[in-house]
Amino acid sequence: MLQAQSNKRFKKIYIEISNVCNLQCTFCPEVVRDKKFMEPALFKKVARTVAPLTEEVCFHLMGEPLLHPEFDGYVDFCHTLGLRINLTTNGILLNPARMKALLNPAMKQINFSLQSFADNFPEKDNSNYLQNIFDFTERAILERPDLYINYRLWNQGAPGSQAANDLMLKKIKRGLQAEFGNVPEIRWKKNLKIKGRVYLHFDSRFEWPNPHHPVRSTEGFCHGLSSHIGILADGTVVPCCLDKEGVISLGNCGSQNIDDLIHSPRAKAIQEGFQKGILVEDLCQKCTFISRFDKKLRHLKLKETTRC
Repeated sequence: MLQAQSNKRFKKIYIEISNVCNLQCTFCPEVVRDKKFMEPALFKKVARTVAPLTEEVCFHLMGEPLLHPEFDGYVDFCHTLGLRINLTTNGILLNPARMKALLNPAMKQINFSLQSFADNFPEKDNSNYLQNIFDFTERAILERPDLYINYRLWNQGAPGSQAANDLMLKKIKRGLQAEFGNVPEIRWKKNLKIKGRVYLHFDSRFEWPNPHHPVRSTEGFCHGLSSHIGILADGTVVPCCLDKEGVISLGNCGSQNIDDLIHSPRAKAIQEGFQKGILVEDLCQKCTFISRFDKKLRHLKLKETTRC
């Protein structure tokens, strides 16, 4: 059966409800900006504004969303707007008090970054941590069978990851009483079904773009501003979910119209550059993650050559 095409401008909009985290993972750089929780008034304005523009919102760019004291209320507000939520959490703060919000009909997908625990507590037993996640998963399967749950292991190729992941997979099989196949080669496939809508999701680590890094290339392609944008905790709008410090600020949706920001001269220059395989922003030229889209870049260059 063919699915109806969405008429929304974006696939995702990242709303950073908090840039504060309860962990400091080695693969996730520290936030230089002032530590901040998005205020309720700003959040409601942002949510109302983006609801017509996006298929879903992600309560993340930096920070741990479950740390926000208004998390439950923010989820409820999204539900009143018919706004679906894609949540990424390290799962440390998962407890019975959070269950109602996490099972809210607004939740479309929850991603648990399982590599976070060992990265912060390498000598500590993770049994209780995993059991909380397993208990939630089993409850979700019964009460929200439509909810997607991803167990993320985004550490492929990192030192010691193979042995750690093998042990993790054994614990998952035992904890969920599930059987599943071998880990796929991430070049071809990045997920593996556990049961229902519960999946393992694999990927390699990546380096966050940094304005102090050397230029990688002036050519490239990115999905920023076409599939997604980000809104930082203070309302700053950025074209990419990896612009963690707001280096490429398009303005602030707390005081400006977001439609004006995403159609501003700077935003247009960025997106038109991507479509031509040109990186107009300094941060984009220093981004290594963008190399994942080199196949698209080659296609754009071939198309341009054929046109000429």
